[in-house]
Amino acid sequence: MSSEPVRRPRPPSVEGLLAVVRRRLAGRRNGDALTAAARDVIDEERERLVGGAEASSLDALADRLLGRLEEWAAGAPNLAAINATGVIVHTNLGRAPWPEAAIRAAEAAAGQPLLLEIDRASGRRGARFRLAEEHLVALTGAEDALVTNNNAAGLALAVALAGRGRGVAVSRGELVEIGGGVRIPEIVRRAGAKLIEVGTTNRTRVADFNEPLAGGLATLVLRVHPSNFRQEGFVEGPDPAALAKLAHRHGAIVIDDLGSGALLPTERFGLAHEPTPRERLAAGADVVTFSGDKLVGGPQAGLVAGSADLIARMRGDPLARAMRPDKVTLAAVAATLGLYRAGLAESTIPVWQAIGRPVADLRARAKSIAAALGNAASVIDVRSTVGGGSLPGETLPSVAVAIGAGSPDRLLAALRRGTPAVVGRIEADRAVFDLRTVEPGRDEALLAALRSALGSTSRRSR
Repeated sequence: MSSEPVRRPRPPSVEGLLAVVRRRLAGRRNGDALTAAARDVIDEERERLVGGAEASSLDALADRLLGRLEEWAAGAPNLAAINATGVIVHTNLGRAPWPEAAIRAAEAAAGQPLLLEIDRASGRRGARFRLAEEHLVALTGAEDALVTNNNAAGLALAVALAGRGRGVAVSRGELVEIGGGVRIPEIVRRAGAKLIEVGTTNRTRVADFNEPLAGGLATLVLRVHPSNFRQEGFVEGPDPAALAKLAHRHGAIVIDDLGSGALLPTERFGLAHEPTPRERLAAGADVVTFSGDKLVGGPQAGLVAGSADLIARMRGDPLARAMRPDKVTLAAVAATLGLYRAGLAESTIPVWQAIGRPVADLRARAKSIAAALGNAASVIDVRSTVGGGSLPGETLPSVAVAIGAGSPDRLLAALRRGTPAVVGRIEADRAVFDLRTVEPGRDEALLAALRSALGSTSRRSR
């Protein structure tokens, strides 16, 4: 006696779904894009049915498709997050949050025409928006400046100054990976130059550069500041001024990649000294490059400053157009740098606000949040880091709210699913929420998110 094969439900046709949706779209024209989206919804329904799920009604599938269209029309999904990790410049959370002035400048640049490349006096085409570069010149003491779309781009243009097939001398201790798999030897190679390694991994002296420079093998010396790692112990690096003097004696260019690029003295905040662009230019570097979205505290950008003739050559490089930022970034960079020139960086730029928050204020905020959560929470002393490839190994004292009840992994997962998402860390099998990286105005949102997540995880564990 043979049994009948089990008949699985089948999803409706794409045309059937489109017929329902088009009636509800009130004449909106979507064309092929709507058809493609309908196919995706039908394919998803087919996978659900294969997995044994109950069939969705045609109206439910239409709701699903229309909801997707509304999400697309609304723009990017809500990715807002509260950074409670204690990492001030968190690469995975978008690095530096912008100051209000930069946000306003970006909105104005995005929403209306602006004099991007029009000379105000003549009405003719002029130099591309120069305010950010003028700020850089004033802040660094350079002759000229250039803004690129990130520091790797600025560095690539700078290394190309060596000339195709010419040598670039780099200490073996500075042949680093700067992030995302981008390595200094690769940048040199892609610029068409020849890498010349000098010194050793842990010790390089000025004298190590003499042979390739005196012999004309190297036309450019590249210094790479260790902004994302730290060497300790039996280590030595060449003095910047002495190295620049040797290079210039032999007609070579000196490029100094500073990575995070502090424009304020970091030692003022209890951190190790971070070399500034002004210092390195004063020590003889011809060009310095650094990031806009790390210690500078603004948008992602490459900030380049140096001698006028070299900056002009970089600006004239055919690749410079491919590496230039758009009007929104230029406006936001200019606004951020303007805060430095106005003496307002510490009080208005979120990165420096976070670095400078007094521990006593953090403790008071943590106590208030913990008290509102009851026995589930406690207040603990922790250490925050700058992060984002800046000041490696340096930490700041901070205060956090710790929750030890239940599974910390489960609690953190529930918080990441919330709106806004909350991202913390785990220490000693507790979920920890460091207040140094939480703006004071978001304490209530953090508290509400913690209450909600604690409620959901406790219900799930019953």
